[in-house]
Amino acid sequence: MSDTPQRKKRIIELDDALARVKDGMTIAIGGFINAAHPMLVVRGLIKRGLKNLTVVGPASSGLEIDLLIAAGVAKKVVAPYVGGEVLAPIGPAFRAAAERGKVEIFELDEAMYYAALRAAAQRVPFNPWRSGVGTSFPQMNPAIKEFKDPINGETLLAIPAVNIDIAFLHAAMSDPYGNVQYIGHGYGDRAIYAAADETYVQVEQVVSNEQIKADPLRTAIPGADGIIRAAFGAHPYASPGHYVEDKEHIKRYVQAATAWAKSDDFGPLKAYLDEFVFGPKDHVEYLERVSLRKLLSLNEY
Repeated sequence: MSDTPQRKKRIIELDDALARVKDGMTIAIGGFINAAHPMLVVRGLIKRGLKNLTVVGPASSGLEIDLLIAAGVAKKVVAPYVGGEVLAPIGPAFRAAAERGKVEIFELDEAMYYAALRAAAQRVPFNPWRSGVGTSFPQMNPAIKEFKDPINGETLLAIPAVNIDIAFLHAAMSDPYGNVQYIGHGYGDRAIYAAADETYVQVEQVVSNEQIKADPLRTAIPGADGIIRAAFGAHPYASPGHYVEDKEHIKRYVQAATAWAKSDDFGPLKAYLDEFVFGPKDHVEYLERVSLRKLLSLNEY
């Protein structure tokens, strides 16, 4: 038997990744508006009945964060934007929960968001920031502090670090050892990864290490803590290089969430959750409910 050290494979089951999350933790969900969200994980978080999570969305979050709010998983949301572009300019559950005081909103703009992640990645308590001085951000978000720069004496903002316990991302591919590559730029997932203590990535495909090494500059995440096999794992959102968003499905969710937002009628949301979150016993059954015909119609070109 060879004594040569062997690299550890990082492929894990969904339940093993979800078991790392405990009530009250700070988690991050990657992606960008209507693309590349780890929806297999999002549905799993809801199904496990997790509560009181601080959820860090992408800089431009989609309705995956809205869904976590509607399901009662998120206690606090850190995201400059939550919506679905033309499908929902503002997430209906996000807006309703904020107005009703059911969720705490950490107010910041996109630049501040990345400054907060950078501070966490650098393991410092805050990042000094000039943009936003003289605005109402420190009043809207008391965690953002004005201070005097000890070098030049000018007034700056201290943007507190957003420290993430566990990040969940979705990407095109990884080798078995957690070296993750995107098709496209991966949006802000790299910043989330750098700020997180642990990162688990669901991927459309696990490929050989040789394929990853053939183009090493494309590796965005060198050594995720866990890789989850998840073909069509971003549905109903797009997965660049594989499929576009399922607009009909997203509209169905928006209609259900809007009914709750406008008339406090949770019935349509409950029906949606029962059919697509709590009903399916696993990811395959979820995809069966969506239908093969629908999945194969989501072509990029």
